[in-house]
Amino acid sequence: MNKLKRAGEWFEIKINESIANNTVFHILSSKLGVSKATIQKWNKEGSLRRNNTKADVNHQLRDRDILSIHLFKEEEFGVIPEKHDFSILYEDDHLIIIDKPAGMDTHPNHSDQVGTLANAVAYYYQTMGIQTRVRHIHRLDKETSGAIIFAKNDLAHTLLDQALQLKKIKRTYLAFVGGNLQPQKRTINKAIGRDRHHPTRRRVSPQGQQAITHYQVEHYDEKKDLSVVTLQLDTGRTHQIRVHMSYLGHSILGDGLYGGSIKLITRQALHSKMVSFTHPITLENINCEAELPKDMSAILR
Repeated sequence: MNKLKRAGEWFEIKINESIANNTVFHILSSKLGVSKATIQKWNKEGSLRRNNTKADVNHQLRDRDILSIHLFKEEEFGVIPEKHDFSILYEDDHLIIIDKPAGMDTHPNHSDQVGTLANAVAYYYQTMGIQTRVRHIHRLDKETSGAIIFAKNDLAHTLLDQALQLKKIKRTYLAFVGGNLQPQKRTINKAIGRDRHHPTRRRVSPQGQQAITHYQVEHYDEKKDLSVVTLQLDTGRTHQIRVHMSYLGHSILGDGLYGGSIKLITRQALHSKMVSFTHPITLENINCEAELPKDMSAILR
């Protein structure tokens, strides 16, 4: 399998001698890493071809065959397109990485909701003539800014989902927390569950789901009594960084829900600074950094 390329609405895989004489299913699942559910979906929809003829998942492929997937067909957006400004950090046929503004939910909670980043992405797709479903790979809290990944087709979606589960997508956050955070470097492994006394708040709880956060203090501002911290996640629990920082007694500035001071900023000072991963299809190294937003950079000045 030495060539992968787009041909109109189809994605072509040229079979070479090293993987020939295997079934369509084996090549897609074992060689490309596609989930069983996605392969079955493609098979049911008639989205697989071998040398321009409809293929079944059990068909054997030979050297120099072309296996094609109807990957770029028109789909409903799944959300209502709505114009909002955002910056694009990276884009190709398979994925788009966006710098999410603070104050915007990642996606709607019901079909007719607007005002979210997903609505804005749908509008962007519409203006660019891209008719595909809006697929977020991970989420950011409404008041958290920064880099977030969306897949543009089924293949990228299933492979990026797997990469996220296998911790192959490195997400680096920057936060301003109150006080002089010590030690300078630590891993927090504390389970997080719902706070039964509040409808949206979470808390550290032995009965919750495992949550692992790694942090490192980059700078302590004695005058403002705040620590600038970079953080990385091994898990993706709701409010994970906010809960863990609050648990340590160093809540994120502006995070009123978890006890953060609102003197310097009125939304949580948390920013998705960078995402780094191997592109699941082209295999190139992707490193996208989102600039610190103005309200956070003003605190440092």
